Amino acid sequence: MSLWFDVARVSAGLNVALLLALVWVWGRNYVQFRSKHALGLAMFGVFLLGENAFALYIYLLDPTLSAWFASEAVPPIAWRGMMALHVLQTVGLVFLVWVTWD
Repeated sequence: MSLWFDVARVSAGLNVALLLALVWVWGRNYVQFRSKHALGLAMFGVFLLGENAFALYIYLLDPTLSAWFASEAVPPIAWRGMMALHVLQTVGLVFLVWVTWD
C-alpha cells in the first residue's frame, strides 16, 4: 500500500510545481493584457494549487493524518482512487503547461 501513498505524494508535489508555473504565466498575462480569460485561468490555478498544497500538507506534514495515511488503516481501494485522481490531474496539468508554453 505504500506504493499508492508514494505515487499520490509525488503526483501531488508535481501538481504543485506545475500549478506554480501556470499561475505565474497566467498572472503575468493578466497583468499585461487585463483579460478576464487570463484572470479566470489564474484564479482556477490558485484554487487548484491550494487543493494540491493542502493534500501535500496532509500527506507529509500533518502529524495525525500523515501517520494514518502511511499505515495499513486506509483500504487499498481508497489509495488507488486517490492515486488515480492525482495522476490524472498531473497528466492534465502537463498538457496545460505544454499548451501554455507553446
